[in-house]
Amino acid sequence: DHHVNYGSGSGLQDRVAFVQNDPSQYDASIRLADLQVSDTGTYQCRVKKNTVAVHEVIVTVQEKPATPQCWIEGEVIEGSSILLRCYSR
Repeated sequence: DHHVNYGSGSGLQDRVAFVQNDPSQYDASIRLADLQVSDTGTYQCRVKKNTVAVHEVIVTVQEKPATPQCWIEGEVIEGSSILLRCYSR
């Protein structure tokens, strides 16, 4: 029907658009801009021409990891061993 149903309170209205200007030309793909962790969920594409076709896609948005903290354990002496450790939340 040439429209996107955003769901209630989803915050997607300004971030979702059809990839092609006219989805009736056989491409009803949508683009979701500025992904957020809260966008994780099941999305459904429902296309109606002569019949109705429905396809669901599960989207999982993961958070970008924090900058790792790295350090050396052991004394830096030629010929000795050290341990390089990194940690990220």
